[in-house]
Amino acid sequence: MPLDFLLRLLSNLATVALVGGGPYLLYRWYEGDLVSDRWLYLGIGLLLWSFLGFLPILLLHRPGRDEPTPLRSDRVQRLVRPDGSEIQVEFYGPDRAPTLILTHGWGPDSTVWYYAKKQLTDQFRVIVWDLPGLGKSPKPNNRDYSLEKYARDLEAVLALVNDQPAILVGHSMGSMILLTFCRLFPKRLEQQVAGLILVDGTYTNPLKTTTFNKLLLALQKPLLEPLLYLAIALSPLLWVISWLSYLNGSTLLTTKLSGFRGTETRGQLNFSTLIGIKALPGVLARGVLAMFKFDETVTLSAITVPTLVIVGKSDIATRPFASKRMTAEIPQAELSVLSPGGHMAFMERNQQFSEIIRAFSTSCLKLER
Repeated sequence: MPLDFLLRLLSNLATVALVGGGPYLLYRWYEGDLVSDRWLYLGIGLLLWSFLGFLPILLLHRPGRDEPTPLRSDRVQRLVRPDGSEIQVEFYGPDRAPTLILTHGWGPDSTVWYYAKKQLTDQFRVIVWDLPGLGKSPKPNNRDYSLEKYARDLEAVLALVNDQPAILVGHSMGSMILLTFCRLFPKRLEQQVAGLILVDGTYTNPLKTTTFNKLLLALQKPLLEPLLYLAIALSPLLWVISWLSYLNGSTLLTTKLSGFRGTETRGQLNFSTLIGIKALPGVLARGVLAMFKFDETVTLSAITVPTLVIVGKSDIATRPFASKRMTAEIPQAELSVLSPGGHMAFMERNQQFSEIIRAFSTSCLKLER
C-alpha cells in the first residue's frame, strides 16, 4: 500500500545518511579534524549499525512455533497473458475439494499466504497466484499495472477451476482487485463466485483511507507522484539501498509500524520484511501510481454474493472505517475485526484468520462442518 512504500522511502533516506555518516566521521577523525576519540567510537558504532542493526531488533522479538517460510508448491501452472506477462499459479490441497483463490497485496508475493496454505488445505483446494511483476510472475511488457489488468488476470485464474464454485479472497490491494473484478465480470460473480473475502482493503484511492490521509492527499500531486516517478528512474539504486535498509534494521521497523501490533513473532516480522524487499522499487512505484486512480465506491452496492470483510483493529495502512463502509454498502456483507492486529493481521492472528475463513466459506459453499 502507499503508506508502506512511503515509509520504505524514508527508511532509504535514513540509510543513505547512516551508511555515509560512519565512514565520514572515521575519515575526519583520521585526518585530525575531529580530535576526540569519541568521534572514532561514534563512527565505528554507526558503521556497525549500518550492517548489523537488524540483529538486536529481531532478537528482541519472540520466536514462534511455526515461523513462515517461502513455501512453494510443485503443482504449478503458467498462464501467458495477452500483454506478454505470465502468471505463476500454484495449487495446494485436494484437487476435488472446494476452492479458495487467494490474491495477495502489493509488495509481497503469494508466499505471504504461508499459514492459510497450511491451515485450510485439509478441507479446501487453495489456489494462489503471483501478481505480474512480483514473485515468479514476470512484469508486463506494456507496463500496465492497473487494477483492471490484474482483475482480468484474476478472471483467467478463476477459469482454471472450470465451472466449480469458488471463494475469492484478497488482501490489501488484492481486495481492490476483487472489487474491480466485480465491476468487470458481473456474470462470473453470479455464476461461479460463491463469496468474497475482503481483507484489510479499501474501496477508493488508498490515500483517502490511510493514516494522515488529509496530508497525504494534499501532497499527492505536488510531491508523492514526482517521488514515485523518481523511484522508477532510480529503481536499481533504490533496490540496493533497500537491502542496506534491511541490514541496519530500519526496514524492519517500518514493517513493524505499518503491518503489526506487537504480537508478531521474530519470523513473521523478518519474513514480511524480506518478502517486500525482493520486489523492484520501480515496479512497486508503478503499482502505487495505479492505486491512486482506483475508485470502486459505486461497485459496492452492486455486489450480489455473500461478502466477508476482515480488518485488523489497529490497521493504519487501510483504516477500519473503510472496512465498515464496505460492510454497510455491500448488500450481503458482514464484518470481522481481528484484535490485536494491523495490516498484516492475517499473519499475526493466523489461526483466528483461518477459522474465520473456514466458517464463512463453509456457509457459502453449503458444506458440512
